[in-house]
Amino acid sequence: MDNSEIAALLNNIGDMLEIIGESSFRVGAYRRAANVISALPRDINDIRGDKQGLTSIQGVGKGIAEKLAQLLDTGKMDYYEELKTKLPGSLVELIHIQGVGPKKAKLFYEELGVESVDDLEKALQEHRVKDLPGMGVKTEDNILRGLELYKKQSGRLLLSQAVPAAEKIINYLQKYSDVTEISTAGSLRRWRETIGDIDILAATNKPRQVADEFCNYPDVVSVLAKGETKCSVLLHNGLQVDLRLMKPAQFGSALQYFTGSKLHNIHLRELAKKRGLKLSEYGLFNLAGNKLLAGADEADIYNELGLDYIEPVLREDKGEIEAAAAGKLPDLIKLSDIKGDLHAHTQASDGQSSLEEMAAFAQKLGYQYLAISDHAQTLKVAHGLDLKRFEEQWRQIAELNRQWEDFTLLTAVELNINSEGKTDFPDEVLARFDIVAASIHTGFTQDKERITYRTITAMANPHIDIICHPTGRILDRRPPYAIDLVQVFAAAKKTGTILELNAFPDRLDLNDDQLRAAKRYGVKFAINTDAHHFGHLANMRYGLHTAQRGWLTSADVINTLPIDSLLKSL
Repeated sequence: MDNSEIAALLNNIGDMLEIIGESSFRVGAYRRAANVISALPRDINDIRGDKQGLTSIQGVGKGIAEKLAQLLDTGKMDYYEELKTKLPGSLVELIHIQGVGPKKAKLFYEELGVESVDDLEKALQEHRVKDLPGMGVKTEDNILRGLELYKKQSGRLLLSQAVPAAEKIINYLQKYSDVTEISTAGSLRRWRETIGDIDILAATNKPRQVADEFCNYPDVVSVLAKGETKCSVLLHNGLQVDLRLMKPAQFGSALQYFTGSKLHNIHLRELAKKRGLKLSEYGLFNLAGNKLLAGADEADIYNELGLDYIEPVLREDKGEIEAAAAGKLPDLIKLSDIKGDLHAHTQASDGQSSLEEMAAFAQKLGYQYLAISDHAQTLKVAHGLDLKRFEEQWRQIAELNRQWEDFTLLTAVELNINSEGKTDFPDEVLARFDIVAASIHTGFTQDKERITYRTITAMANPHIDIICHPTGRILDRRPPYAIDLVQVFAAAKKTGTILELNAFPDRLDLNDDQLRAAKRYGVKFAINTDAHHFGHLANMRYGLHTAQRGWLTSADVINTLPIDSLLKSL
């Protein structure tokens, strides 16, 4: 089992413990272990071989380490199986529906006999939920909306689930000389925020042999289909992977075709037809003589159609073809442009890593700077810092900064925006930070006028530099709150406030369309990971590709600036 699968199992245990009413300390222990393991830069199976073994992982004590060892040895954990006998099969699934949570899931089970999503939907349709203690019509309506969102998103994979799995398979197949080229395809190659199945395309002159290797991949538990042009398998973590096998001479055209999007491909085929050409997964042909004009190289397809090469992230038929024809495609931001991260948490608030660990990993990534933006005092649930604790952190940061010549820890804070748009500290305190960020952490169900007012009021404070995760969404778990982004974008331009693109893969907030809209207002952005463990800093690539989908260039993003220019700009 890999890190992400083990983290998911530990989170499931945390969910189960919460439903049956275990102590918050015990629930938190499993959630913290899951959070740390999901962010580890090394495979947990390798760490187990170290001298200290699994207990060397921060947040993994002796008890959890023993359970993990059994899981790694046998593929099963007795403790997890025991917990499953105490709860109906699908009850845990309910707490991932917006508006439910562990206490309500337990209440629905005990009072209404709800054991699954289908049971809950029936209870809501029959209006049996509103009569339960502490419920009511409004709560029932909110849960129904949450259920509709959950059903809509169910079955979609987050990029952080799909990308590592696809990369492992590609690395596995690349070892074989029979594979001349290989790539992801579909929505995964376009880096959409969620995807369906994992699509991979390989070029080979020996499809039967490559099909054998693919179907013998160690993580495969079931071969759904096997042929010389396409194979489909099911991995032990439940993911479906489709491999298409193409001749090298057709690889480029096939890659273009199977990358999509559907609307992008339709537009390209229409363009080809106007030129007397035919475009398919087998190549670009001249209709008059059925002559192959391009096929092996994807870029040749675009060039033969009179277009600049269009990066996969842009292929959504949202003006990219017209821009390519006019030579006006944006010079998209690259990962190498990023000079630092402006949103990261440590053990001082709700993070799992120390200042030293965060700084060491940021330097490993080649960054010039990292802003430590722990939560402020009013967010008690995240152990927010008061001024005294921030002053102690500033002292530690100053001491660490004296050790480095080419790297700097910046003093920052993530403030909490209350219902009146006010934040934790007075202006004279905010003026002492290098960077001040602010976010909404409560009152997500307030109406659009109130949420918008809160955000714009905070932006009017000249000490607040950045608004973080501006819509508050969490993919598959929480919808964006009601907010008038047009007003927010206009206010950001007026006040010079930076909007965050939160790179945490279950947020990706703002999304690609919102980024493009904000860019039209002249808004500047910060791409930040919101890291709560040093390993989360590596999530920057998810935000980077979302920024590319939003047509952002390095000039649009402030953390592409070297540190002196950044601080001057702020």
